[in-house]
Amino acid sequence: MNHDTPDGHDHVLLHSEGRAAYLTLNRPKALNALSHPMVLRIEEALTAWADDPSVEVVVIRGAGERGLCAGGDIRAIHEDARTGGTASADFWRDEYRLNALIARYPKPYVALMDGIVMGGGVGVSAHGSVRIVTERSRVAMPETGIGFVPDVGGTYLLALAPGELGTHLALTGTPVGAADALLCGLADHFVASSALPDLARELATDSVHAVLARHVEQPPAGDLASAREWIDHCYAAETAEEIIARLRASDAPAAKAAADTLLTKSPTAVKVTLAALRRARLLGPLERVLEQEYRVSCAALVSPDLVEGIRAQVVDKDRNPRWTPGTLEEVGPAAVERYFAPLDANELRLDANPSDQEVVW
Repeated sequence: MNHDTPDGHDHVLLHSEGRAAYLTLNRPKALNALSHPMVLRIEEALTAWADDPSVEVVVIRGAGERGLCAGGDIRAIHEDARTGGTASADFWRDEYRLNALIARYPKPYVALMDGIVMGGGVGVSAHGSVRIVTERSRVAMPETGIGFVPDVGGTYLLALAPGELGTHLALTGTPVGAADALLCGLADHFVASSALPDLARELATDSVHAVLARHVEQPPAGDLASAREWIDHCYAAETAEEIIARLRASDAPAAKAAADTLLTKSPTAVKVTLAALRRARLLGPLERVLEQEYRVSCAALVSPDLVEGIRAQVVDKDRNPRWTPGTLEEVGPAAVERYFAPLDANELRLDANPSDQEVVW
């Protein structure tokens, strides 16, 4: 299966060699940001490879030197939200279906999470069965900084992180390195960045276990393990306001810095993210969480903070968003609940039945 077709499909390169199929995100100037055609191209390839007996393992990687994927094309989302469009909702529907497909994939799915892996990049990697980080990895769900809420199954993954680590990462958008990604359950193995070309090449001729045994190492020390005490205490508070109060009262300088960071984020996004994480813990399988995220994302599309957040961070780059409302205290329960309202005929509905096929390593 070696074909690179036009109409945007050159942004996802497909290649098969030996027992392996390789999927390369190929928009290096845009840090491999995902477009709708890219999502459809990935789904098409994965569906074909799932039924191809010559393909025993799938590898996803990013072109260029900067990272796997910085997320979705938020400039396109900004324009869609600004003009009252619905293209983003269509994009998210297919993107979340892809996230679920990856999580249930019947063959080893090896994600090379080198460099920047954010937002949608987490969605196409961290649901895979073999997730590899390097000393260059910076993994994050930074949505609250643009008036959005972690999606692509991010609230599912972060809700499963030990203690309140996931709450800290979701609310602040803090990027983590290899050791902390491993600690939080966002990755499985550490491999030196320089070894990735050999690892990817060897998967064409050898089993995943054998290849990993040759390349996996211990990662450099992270930051979160030693911060568990203040993170777990502060983020266990019932409300966002109380979380900030606890952070400010902490003796840990990092806690006070986290409070300052939280106050720069969209107040609405912070409160909705906190609610989404806590609901995700009770929803069960990934598919139910993705369905909830779809409701939240569609509500965010028509909120003022998404347009303003992308404007400030990406379009004008003045880094001075004017949130509406401007404080946490002004975001009441009804405003939060609106993000979880049923979409009726427009609901995303995903099959949560596990695949009948067993992943063979």
